[in-house]
Amino acid sequence: MKEDDIVAVWSERVRAATADGRPLRIRGGGTKDWYGQALEGDVLDTRAHRGVISYDPAELVITARAGTPLSEIESALAAHDQMLAFEPPHFGAQATFGGCIAAGIAGPRRVAAGAVRDFVLGAVIMNGHGDVLHFGGQVVKNVAGYDVSRLLAGSLGTLGPILELSVKVLPAPQAETTLKFEMSGSDAVRKLNEWGGRPLPMTASAWRNRTLAVRLAGAEAAVKAARTTLGGEVVDAVEAERFWAGLREQTDPFFSAIAPNAALWRVALPSIAETLQLPGTQLMEWGGAQRWWITETDAQTVRITARQAGGHATMFRTGRDYDRSAGVFTPLPAPVMKIHRGLKAAFDPARIFNRGRLYSDF
Repeated sequence: MKEDDIVAVWSERVRAATADGRPLRIRGGGTKDWYGQALEGDVLDTRAHRGVISYDPAELVITARAGTPLSEIESALAAHDQMLAFEPPHFGAQATFGGCIAAGIAGPRRVAAGAVRDFVLGAVIMNGHGDVLHFGGQVVKNVAGYDVSRLLAGSLGTLGPILELSVKVLPAPQAETTLKFEMSGSDAVRKLNEWGGRPLPMTASAWRNRTLAVRLAGAEAAVKAARTTLGGEVVDAVEAERFWAGLREQTDPFFSAIAPNAALWRVALPSIAETLQLPGTQLMEWGGAQRWWITETDAQTVRITARQAGGHATMFRTGRDYDRSAGVFTPLPAPVMKIHRGLKAAFDPARIFNRGRLYSDF
C-alpha cells in the first residue's frame, strides 16, 4: 500500500473512532508497551508507514516516517559517522523511530548531549479529526510558531499518531575511552559534580556497587588529555561497549533484580543530592541527576523521598505484585495539568488516543 493510501486509511479509522468514542492504541514495535499506565483500545499499528524521506549528512538532519525501524535510522547515520546524540534505548529489535520519540527516553549520553525533545525539529501528526498537521521544519533555525513538535517527545501517543519526524543528528566521536574508579556513592556524587564543572569530554557516567564508570568521547587529543588528568583504570573497549549498552537497554544485571513485590524507580534529582537512604539497590547515572532504585518501598514513600531531595520519581517497571495504584508518573501541579488538558482537548477532543497511558483520567 502506498504511503498516501496508508494515511488515508488511518484518517478514516480515526474519524470513525472519534465519532464512536472508541479508543485507539497507537503502537509501533510494542517494545515499550510496559512503559506508562493502562493499555486501552484497538491497536493502530504504525509500522507500515516507514522509510527515510530525506537525509543529507551535511545538514545534520534526518527526516523519516514514524514506523521506520530505529535500527534502520541508526544504520543510515552510522554509514556517515553520525548518530542520534541522545542515545535512545530500543528495548527490543522491533523499536520504531516514532516510538523512540513518543517515549522520550534518552540513554547514557543524555547528560552531555541533551534530551530527546532537544533534537526534534519538526513533525507531521494526525489529530482526532483525522486531519494531517505539520509542525516545525527540517532546519535547526526554524523557530516559527508554537513548538508542538517537541511536545511529542514523551507524550506516549496521547496527542495523536506521529506520521513523520525530522531530528537533528550529530557526528560520532573520533575516540572513546571508559575509566573506572572505586569509591562510595557520596564520593561519586562529589567527583561527578567537580568534573562536571570542568571542560572534560565526559559523555556518560554510572555508579553502582562502589564502582564509578566514566565515558570520555570526542577528539582523540581531548580524550587522551582527560584520561591522563582523571586517572583511574581503563576499561577494555569491548567490555565498555557492553556495559553502556547494558545500561541503555536495561539488560545489565542490575535491572534483572526486580522481585515480584518490588519496583524499578527512575528518580530525577539535582546532581548534588546524596544517595537515597532507603532499602533497596541503587544505580546512579547522568552525573548524579538520574538515580535508578529497585525497592519494595511503597510509592508514596518513594515520591516523598524524591520530593524532599528536590526531584521527582517515575514508577518505571514493576514486579507483578507491586501496587501501581499511585500512578506511574508523578502527579502534575494543577496549573501544569490544565495546560496538558488543553493540549489534549485541542488535538484529541474525543480522548481516543492512548487513553489513560500518561494519567488515568487523561
